[in-house]
Amino acid sequence: MSIADLRKDYSRASLSELDVAADPIVQFSTWFDEAIKAEIAEPNAMSVATVGADGKPSSRIVLLKQVDAAGFTWFTNYHSRKGREIAQHPYVALLFHWVELERQVRIEGKIEQVTASESDAYFSSRPLSSQIGAIASEQSQPVDKRETLEAQFATAETKYGTQPVRPEHWGGYRVVPEKMEFWQGRRSRLHDRVIYTRTADGAWNRQRLQP
Repeated sequence: MSIADLRKDYSRASLSELDVAADPIVQFSTWFDEAIKAEIAEPNAMSVATVGADGKPSSRIVLLKQVDAAGFTWFTNYHSRKGREIAQHPYVALLFHWVELERQVRIEGKIEQVTASESDAYFSSRPLSSQIGAIASEQSQPVDKRETLEAQFATAETKYGTQPVRPEHWGGYRVVPEKMEFWQGRRSRLHDRVIYTRTADGAWNRQRLQP
């Protein structure tokens, strides 16, 4: 079978612009809870797309760690490629794809660093090995071999013991959404798409899009 022949007709559910919540964060939380109940592997996995100084995009998968009225929060190394690109162009696109539910959520918005206290709180909640790993890794920098990385980890483990301190270059980002689209797969590729757009006064407009 060729790649062109791979296809599936979606039929699990439908989505109406008349039935969704007025607030897209509420709608997202509903869908996210359903993804958890469906026992989807890593339902908080999302693609983060950034743009470099050269105008070229890049994307990667990270894990959502909090969602509330303020936005979508996740954590990383500020010196990584995505961190450098965010510093140059503080707008990103997020994408959740819950294959088993035949759903996608697309989010676009401005991104900002969370407070140091928020980053400290999350860092201290991580497993000790993850804390040490965040200290040891110079994320996105070249390394000659695996053994070098493991040696950096061992050095950090010896130096910081059981109470490592969060590095200043590691912390959280919050994406403040300006657009959110909910996509539900339907038969014959006539998918349901509902997009929310934030207005100047902070309210949300929603409408259906053609697939």
